[in-house]
Amino acid sequence: MSGIDSLQELLAALARPTALVELGLLVACLGLSWLVCAALRPRDAAAVGDAAAPPVGDGIWFGQRGFDGALFPVLALALAVVARLLMRGHLPVAVFQLAVPVLASLALIRVSVRVLHAAFPNSALVRALERTLSWGVWIVAVLWITGLLPLVLAEMEAVSWKIGGAPVSLRSLVEGALSAVAVLLLMLWLSATIESRLLRASTVHLSVRKIAANATRAVLLLVGLLVALSAAGIPLGALGVMGGAVGVGIGLGLQRLAANYVSGFVILAERSLRIGDLVRVDNFEGRISDITTRYTLIRAQNGRESIVPNELLITQRVENLTYADSKLVLTTTVQVGYGTDVDALIPQLVAAVAAVPRVLADPPPGVRLSAFADNGLELTIGFWIDDPDNGQVNAVGEVNLAILRLLNAQGVEIPFPQQVVHAAPVAMAPAPPSA
Repeated sequence: MSGIDSLQELLAALARPTALVELGLLVACLGLSWLVCAALRPRDAAAVGDAAAPPVGDGIWFGQRGFDGALFPVLALALAVVARLLMRGHLPVAVFQLAVPVLASLALIRVSVRVLHAAFPNSALVRALERTLSWGVWIVAVLWITGLLPLVLAEMEAVSWKIGGAPVSLRSLVEGALSAVAVLLLMLWLSATIESRLLRASTVHLSVRKIAANATRAVLLLVGLLVALSAAGIPLGALGVMGGAVGVGIGLGLQRLAANYVSGFVILAERSLRIGDLVRVDNFEGRISDITTRYTLIRAQNGRESIVPNELLITQRVENLTYADSKLVLTTTVQVGYGTDVDALIPQLVAAVAAVPRVLADPPPGVRLSAFADNGLELTIGFWIDDPDNGQVNAVGEVNLAILRLLNAQGVEIPFPQQVVHAAPVAMAPAPPSA
């Protein structure tokens, strides 16, 4: 039967009164799938064990709203297939003949897209691949519905050539490529699930969880690649020849990339830099928000983010301001007039700075006469805080306000630069002679 005859038969079956019964059953399948997704969806999507862990409600199965994940189309497809099997022999199948390919295509697209987004978040390449995958799946679905798919497969089987003396058809290559993609998606799914569970295990330090997640993903992708090559019909023995070329490529052009990957595992393993540490790298100060296998993301207090290759964190000097503890010393300076009683003023300054809420009592703040400046006596005030996450500039500002209030209350002069200009006497011009 040709594709046109199959399509005409499908349209005629959709015009029968029994199609309304099938439509009701399809709506029931969709409604039951929606109810199951709403019942199984985690209520507290934000209740995760760590800030670095992906949210529960934005996973592969449930998505952001419960029905936009992979579970809804997969469950609807399963119920539709069961309903179609139960109707066989009782009612002519028309609506489900159209609905099953559509639901299968939707389930395949939703699963693939969710897995790719979970494995590679915020990737522009994933978005482009998502559109390509969607177009390909829907084209196959249209060929399936219209009955043209067997004809296309037969034509692809007729196109063949020899590779290494073995006959290879276009259909076998396409099926091998699809099998390889399916295997890689499965491995990405497993790696994303395992990584999510590892990052939520709050009993282990975040750096240890991060290195375990990265190592798990690397191993699973390697295994998936080998299985995918086997599924595509590529012999694994041929990889031995490619291994030398890949080794030469890494040694010549990819050595920096390989060094960054190795450095990422070294940083996570030795825990010299941890997620959440306040660091200063190349005059850029911020808090480490993420450590990947290739780079480390550092976020400053003003919102700027710096992407630092892991190799630089291994080979150059890095200041970790919170490696031992979170305490941090800050300083500020003020000048007072030369006639000020500094011995009496210093204890008052210490008490005023210690009264600031964010200043620690242990170690206590200190005031020192640091310099005899041109305009007055320069006093340096040092104090400690243990919450640098809340900002350093605002802590210095609060201390400066407390110092200013004290000096104003005590009537202490804060000198400002002054310049004295001496004018040289100007010689008077002689009077002109009289006429």
